[in-house]
Amino acid sequence: MDDDLDDVLRAVGPRLRALRRRRGVTQADLAATTGISESTLSRLESGRRRPNLELLLPLARAHGVPLDELIGAPPTGDPRVHIRPIRRFGRTFLPLTRRAGGLQAYKMIIPGGPGPADPELQTHEGFEWLYVLNGRLRLLLGDQDLVLTPGEVAEFDTHVPHWMGAADDDPAELLILFGQQGERTHVRARTR
Repeated sequence: MDDDLDDVLRAVGPRLRALRRRRGVTQADLAATTGISESTLSRLESGRRRPNLELLLPLARAHGVPLDELIGAPPTGDPRVHIRPIRRFGRTFLPLTRRAGGLQAYKMIIPGGPGPADPELQTHEGFEWLYVLNGRLRLLLGDQDLVLTPGEVAEFDTHVPHWMGAADDDPAELLILFGQQGERTHVRARTR
């Protein structure tokens, strides 16, 4: 048991360093945020200082991660699904599928507020299907400028130039099915 604990504690320093660097934060910035001295942070990251709760709790708060992530806690057998949000381009993506390849499902949250005055339309590989759960979504698709409301759906080839953002000050929440290789959803049953 002591060997396991030592292994876990030895891995904390490199994990802290990698997390700080991935976020683009300096030790000086982190020291100012947490109140932990730069020398202590340096010793923690290099493994010359043994981590304790007094040091790890402010670091977890500053990095916005659970303490479990800092220490690399092993899974406890909890059967609930713990979705880790992905934040990109000011948006939050919650992955709902975990398999490689094929269609991927996400819940996407786009913050409200004024979008760019002249949004830059993007193209990329794939095919996208989206369903508006909450809020109002502005979708620029080719030469179309659409506002979708809860319950509305859009699907498009992502080779068509597109951009999406909240249509007003409230966030927009979407369910997205995305096929990286151009896979499409298949509707097999329809009501008449």
